[in-house]
Amino acid sequence: MRLLQRLLLALLSLAAGAALATPPIEAYGRLPSVEHLTLSPSGERLATIAVVGERRRLIVAAIGGKLLQAVEVGDTKVRDVWWADDDHVLVATSSTYKAPLELISGQAELSNVYSLSVPKGRLVAVFKRKRQVWPAVFGVYGSAVVDGHSYGYFSGWSLVTTRGGEDVVETSGGYLTADLYQVDLDSGDVARIARGSRGQGNWVMDASGKVLAHEEYDRGAGIWRLYAGEGRERPLREIPAAVDLPQLTGRGRAPGTVLVYADDAISEIDLRSGTWQPLLSEAGDSRSLRDPLSGLLLGFDTDDPDYPQVFTPALRARLKGIEKAFPRLQVHVASFSRSFERLVAFTDGGDDSGTWWLVDIPSGKADPIGYAYPKIRSRDVGATRMFRFSAADGLAIDGVLTLPPGSQGEKLPVVVLPHGGPIGVSDGIGFDWWAQAYASLGYAVFQPNFRGSAGRGRQFLEAGYGEWGGRMLGDIADGLGALAAAGIVDPRRACIVGASYGGYAALAGVTLQQGLYRCAVAVAGAADLPLFVGWRQRSQGSKSASIRYLREAIGEEDAAAMARLSPARLASRADAPVLLIHGIDDTVVPIAQSEAMAEALAEAGKPHELIRMKGEDHWLSRDETRSTMLRASVEFLKRHNPPD
Repeated sequence: MRLLQRLLLALLSLAAGAALATPPIEAYGRLPSVEHLTLSPSGERLATIAVVGERRRLIVAAIGGKLLQAVEVGDTKVRDVWWADDDHVLVATSSTYKAPLELISGQAELSNVYSLSVPKGRLVAVFKRKRQVWPAVFGVYGSAVVDGHSYGYFSGWSLVTTRGGEDVVETSGGYLTADLYQVDLDSGDVARIARGSRGQGNWVMDASGKVLAHEEYDRGAGIWRLYAGEGRERPLREIPAAVDLPQLTGRGRAPGTVLVYADDAISEIDLRSGTWQPLLSEAGDSRSLRDPLSGLLLGFDTDDPDYPQVFTPALRARLKGIEKAFPRLQVHVASFSRSFERLVAFTDGGDDSGTWWLVDIPSGKADPIGYAYPKIRSRDVGATRMFRFSAADGLAIDGVLTLPPGSQGEKLPVVVLPHGGPIGVSDGIGFDWWAQAYASLGYAVFQPNFRGSAGRGRQFLEAGYGEWGGRMLGDIADGLGALAAAGIVDPRRACIVGASYGGYAALAGVTLQQGLYRCAVAVAGAADLPLFVGWRQRSQGSKSASIRYLREAIGEEDAAAMARLSPARLASRADAPVLLIHGIDDTVVPIAQSEAMAEALAEAGKPHELIRMKGEDHWLSRDETRSTMLRASVEFLKRHNPPD
């Protein structure tokens, strides 16, 4: 174990370097030095994405300490890493495409998956250009070993060859459809095993690589349907779904069962009898725990420290033991062996900026094998806690309060940092690189879980619908007022910063609302709601789930009503300087939104700045641009709301 620890400490650049009084802001802006660390099904191998020097690599090592593979991934945007079996590691990435195949207007963020054969050291793309499928993956549906070969199951756009010899994307009724493919994880060879349809959603595969069930959505009728098998011969259930679509989410606890997420609950469906059994109410952002090879459900990772929703006693005991081993930290079990004898856990919160641990049950040891932010030491981490308050209408709300390292929290300058979403998302205790960056400079940081946030029950979540520009903003302001009343912050020294919906809230905080903030920073924020909804409608269709969600969340149907909630239409009311930051490659909120806000502020003669980030998407996925955002926002905060 010590040999493994020394090997990974060296490979993953875990030394913190020379002692510094305070870490530079870039230490917070960098992507984690180690991420997506995962254990193979046998528990004998580890895989991770790590920073070695200035390069990011996919590292595979044996538990005994031997380096098996080290494959450079450059600046690829890695979204996930997992094991198909002990010999194959899968890596999901995404890239921004400019109007791919001229079939999608504007830009699209599309995914790719690569398979690494550990014994052969060969990395292959799941779908290769000029083969049967266009090189983008639209769904991942597990893996299986069939006749001694390892296969993965993915959906993609099928290609057909015209008489002129040109490969074009196959359509169905004039619409793009993603078909289901079996992919050889060693060679990349593909075989189509099921055709998709316009409303096709997820598939679920069994252990032999056959389709257990699939879902379809009828946009016109607003009806979600579940079928057993790959065809429509065995319909099991149909559910009206105007806004929140049910979702087929994988295999259940036993062969022949699948899971469906609907109305914030998870149910198990027996495909033979068609019976539904509720398993988890108020699922929120809970994570399914599955057998590493079969994919069968073992339980759910929820906020309950007793793990009553974990159905396998041995795994429940392991999880409870790890929870007790780190009593003052947030603990996330990332992966485990099939025997549950070895587990990989990630801790953060308290004074921990993020540590990966290899837990070995037989020896009773937990060894640190990676650090997310090695330059941010224990003494550099600001204390966090949940701060609870009541909104103006009496609704109980909470938020994460982060204090500067060593601060007792008295009359501090404050940065209000609302989350994106806005519905079905929340902030929790743990190390948040963005909040900690501001706290390191002397600001209190408050991340309010306004109405509509996840993990607080269905009624709280539904209270957010229709309140995009209303009570959500009121909740944020009420949280600031409660902090001031408690003597923790100075309300005269407050700025608001946010991304996505949080960016909208920042702009609305100095236009729809007034007298609250000394400055506002909006990262990829929506500014003109009629233009934003119109753009979404053109790109995704007037009856798409995205449009239905937006209209429900905003609470208005017509453009005139949405205009009254649009900061760009109210720029003349801006009562504080505004910094706009936006990635040029944003496919969720187009940069035209920040450009419209900048133009409106200029016409109104209001102080503002606009920073365009080349090569950045909606999620701040790159080292360079994430650090650019932090440096620019810190300079802006210091200028308009100095921390001392």
